[in-house]
Amino acid sequence: MKIHLLSAGLLLYLNYATEPPQATISNGRVTAALYLPDVQNGYYRGVRFDWSGAFKSLDYAGHRFVDVWFDASNPRKHDAINGPVEEFTPLGYDDAKPGETFVKIGVGVLRKPDEKAYSFATDYALADPGRWTVDRHKDRVMFRHDLTDSTGYAYQYTKTVGLSENKPELVLTHRLKNTGQKPIETSVYNHNFFVIDNQPTGPGIEIRFPFPVKAEGKGFGSIINADGNRLVYSRELANDEFVYSAGLQGFRPTAADYDIRIENRKTGAGVRATADQPMEKLVFWACSTTSCPEPYIKLRAAPGQEISWTIRYELYK
Repeated sequence: MKIHLLSAGLLLYLNYATEPPQATISNGRVTAALYLPDVQNGYYRGVRFDWSGAFKSLDYAGHRFVDVWFDASNPRKHDAINGPVEEFTPLGYDDAKPGETFVKIGVGVLRKPDEKAYSFATDYALADPGRWTVDRHKDRVMFRHDLTDSTGYAYQYTKTVGLSENKPELVLTHRLKNTGQKPIETSVYNHNFFVIDNQPTGPGIEIRFPFPVKAEGKGFGSIINADGNRLVYSRELANDEFVYSAGLQGFRPTAADYDIRIENRKTGAGVRATADQPMEKLVFWACSTTSCPEPYIKLRAAPGQEISWTIRYELYK
């Protein structure tokens, strides 16, 4: 079943009510509910994260892995989004003058308001959302975003959110074709807003890597500590607290080290994230409701070139 969304937000073939458009997929073991991109009625209409693959829920074997982690929903708020969601660094922002445009892959053409440095929390005006096509199946949803900007940037971005056959595994498959005149050089990371069984951030949550991890930053050494290949909490975070590291250290430039586990030791549920690309950088952020390793991947595509990458999430008990 295909859904076509025009750049003006007009929906063909379906007429949604006030509920945000969404789809549910299942492979008989894992069930996921996804919000679909929609300029006028979408659950997420912020200009930070990729609009494809915003999650409502992710369930396996009686455990819930995705839930709302923030206090109040606002479609335009930059981080009012759930689950494993991705952000691309902007294209052409530094070259644009105030009033001119730049591009965020998976979002659209945005307008630069002033000479200030780019900030992911700024609600930039959306000049052109591009054209979304959504292809729904029982166990997967394919999102395609076509966009062309007068600055010379253009692309066809395809992301499939799917569930592996007979396995408790979520797979994010990406293809990016540069259809413009300018080379695309960007980084993409997954924020991994996992909320496992609605348990608070604290000693019951553990993050593990395949390498001895080194970490420094806000809250490290007091609230959260590196212990061999693990990050462990000394206590629960209060509602207004967060911890942050701009770059965890210890990983090698190989895809084998993109292997991250987030485990709820109290309920016995965990998720393992792996990818077919090496990490460029590994940021970490957590608040009282979610713990988020943020692995970055570097992407380059010359005009006419198509690149691809895949991220896998194994759910386990």
